Amino acid sequence: MSLQQLIDAPTLVVLAAGLGSRFGGSKQIAVLPSIERTIMELSIEDAYAAGVRRAVLVISARVRQVIEQQILPRLPKELEVILVEQRVSDVPEQFIELAKQREKPWGTGHALLTAKPYITGPAIVITADDYYGKQAYIQMVHHFQRSPRNMAMVAYALVNTLSSAGGVNRGICQLEGNRLVGVKEYENIQQTERGLIGSFDDASHTLPNTALASMTFWGVTEALFAELEYGFNEFLRTYDSDVIKEYYLPNCIEQCIVSKNMDLTVYSAKDHWYGVTFKEELAAVAGKINEQR
Repeated sequence: MSLQQLIDAPTLVVLAAGLGSRFGGSKQIAVLPSIERTIMELSIEDAYAAGVRRAVLVISARVRQVIEQQILPRLPKELEVILVEQRVSDVPEQFIELAKQREKPWGTGHALLTAKPYITGPAIVITADDYYGKQAYIQMVHHFQRSPRNMAMVAYALVNTLSSAGGVNRGICQLEGNRLVGVKEYENIQQTERGLIGSFDDASHTLPNTALASMTFWGVTEALFAELEYGFNEFLRTYDSDVIKEYYLPNCIEQCIVSKNMDLTVYSAKDHWYGVTFKEELAAVAGKINEQR
């Protein structure tokens, strides 16, 4: 890449503040056996290899020390890394009392909003506990070289994102050509004798084997952040007595597509996705990632 391309490269935003309730701890800092590094580190290295030179890590206070002392020293020295904490108390003043009743983070939409002060151009948004493969970053960097003002995502074949340890929740992409028109969140998706079965609106549905899943690999532009702020305020007003519901990033993006006529290009992943939902999956996932890398 040329010097100008490196300067213009998107910022990487890593969402790393989740509680990991099903995992039983902070899975974003869980070390992969035999690799002896976290998934987050491998993802950052892949982004760096694709030309990214700036990363914003959205974290919680409880993992800051581990990240600062153990993870940051292992990252490329030329990479600028900014740590920003997602706090439950980071809400508009009129919702402070609601925030005081809440323990878990507000969700991925709020997490990305936390990074807003540090984003000055296009950004690649990922989660810390998902491994996306090297090609996804190359695809997204190339996208922004061609279309710096248009959003994008890399989607993965649903059948390659399931877990043998239990059902999973996935956002299933609704497409027109290679344009995203919506994302539907299905819960408890499993491979059964009847095929892929998942729950949507409390009803069981069969999903096609060709379905593409959003695994939170987004390419976003600065224009999204105003919509995130507005959407989060509306979320708080709508659920002003609910301390459990989360503000999801896909919901905001879908609203932008529908009401703002934003274009979002979908690229099919060239690599496999690997993620950890349950602690007992760590060793197997480490082996698969090793094979792919």
